[in-house]
Amino acid sequence: MRTWATRASLCASLALVLSALTPAAVFGQQRAPVPQIDPALYSQLTWRTIGPAGNRVSAVVGIPGDPNTYYIGAASGGIWKTADAGLNWEPIFDDQTAQSIGSLAISPSDPSTVWAGSGEACVRSHISVGNGIYKSTDAGRTWTHMGLENSGRIAEVVIDPLNTNTVFACVLGHAYGPQQERGVYRTTDGGKTWERVLFADENTGCTALVMDPSNPRVLFAGMWAIEIHTWGRESGGMNGGIYASRDGGTTWRKLEGNGLPRPPVGKIGLAIARSNPNRVYAQIETGDGVPWKDYEPQSGQLWSSEDGGLTWQLVSHDRNIMGRAHYYTHMWVSPSNEFETYFLSGSYAVSRDGGRTLDVVGGRAAPGGDNHDMWIDPTNPDRMIVGNDGGVSISTTHGGSWMRIQLPIAQMYHVTMDNEIPYNVLGNKQDGPSYRGPSNSRASEGASGTPIPRSMWHTVGGGESGWATPDPED
Repeated sequence: MRTWATRASLCASLALVLSALTPAAVFGQQRAPVPQIDPALYSQLTWRTIGPAGNRVSAVVGIPGDPNTYYIGAASGGIWKTADAGLNWEPIFDDQTAQSIGSLAISPSDPSTVWAGSGEACVRSHISVGNGIYKSTDAGRTWTHMGLENSGRIAEVVIDPLNTNTVFACVLGHAYGPQQERGVYRTTDGGKTWERVLFADENTGCTALVMDPSNPRVLFAGMWAIEIHTWGRESGGMNGGIYASRDGGTTWRKLEGNGLPRPPVGKIGLAIARSNPNRVYAQIETGDGVPWKDYEPQSGQLWSSEDGGLTWQLVSHDRNIMGRAHYYTHMWVSPSNEFETYFLSGSYAVSRDGGRTLDVVGGRAAPGGDNHDMWIDPTNPDRMIVGNDGGVSISTTHGGSWMRIQLPIAQMYHVTMDNEIPYNVLGNKQDGPSYRGPSNSRASEGASGTPIPRSMWHTVGGGESGWATPDPED
């Protein structure tokens, strides 16, 4: 069941009841009793997709060496899979209670084992949280909930390439206040039991986790103190920063000094070069010269290490490295070139000198805007997939061209109806305008699931944070 479609259809059903309440009834004037609806009638209702065109992909992953298979996770639309290089997609997570996906991972030693961390970690003021971590051992056909129910948001899932039963979960938490269930969790029995192996404090969660591709005993974690309020976000804390483990996650040490900015710092992004694992990159939110409470301002966006995280150098102050840090802070390194780096934010930027200079790619040459996740085939760096607020984009030409795909996963914030017959549905789409479209159309096939044609949806003004509400009489 698609989350956004469920809300729209539910509101449409309720509208049938509410339409009987005239203004006279609302203001207490006497009128004839409203006929009661037999609850059995509701069992005859079926769900159908009506639109509008979808967006907002928060997690992507593919199978190394398999150009046909990809999985994507939506911010509030579950998990989808393609087995024909993106031509056709199947929803494979609709039966699960969580539909917000924060991370996806495929076992390197067993591609039929897929993990999904629920709860999107690209935080906004209106974001869906999850209810833990899920596992499939049959390539996504069936799923089992594997615990971490109070994790809120799982930013990364990392699997030991030598042991498919050893898995790490990077737990940010719900981020609306102090919470114990934050940090890095590890299972060594395929998810039957979990141990929290890294905990900074109740206000600080994990936002990034990477493993040395040549040595699974070496891990780096980015810890972030974040609290979301209705009026804004508070980012940064003394216990935030980069933590390292050299014994497979059993013990951790916070990295301080040696070229890194002093605490407090904000959100962290991490990447390790597959072609040279001694080269580690770190995106660090410093405020770019803005004072943090009583502390002197710091600046910088990107740091790098050439000795496996022992010492660091400030590489760049370019805002395209991170953009709005809470919403982005994602980077990747080409598996064949330690200096070829990709930075995903509101823009899409590529560097070929380790982030010192950036080429901000725009227009049709970019995979899209508001980019959140990327996967590059370690066996073929020409093949990559990017998830963003417009959908998902796939390239087999090293980013030279992109196939852009939209799935029926539009993240709708509000739904209202008008009184026309057939009635129209109005709503506000994330990163889009306010939409109005018919509840039914001869051009669609009704209950078969064919959506209302895209051409029948049109904007009515306003943006994603507003309301599209019609006058009841006009």
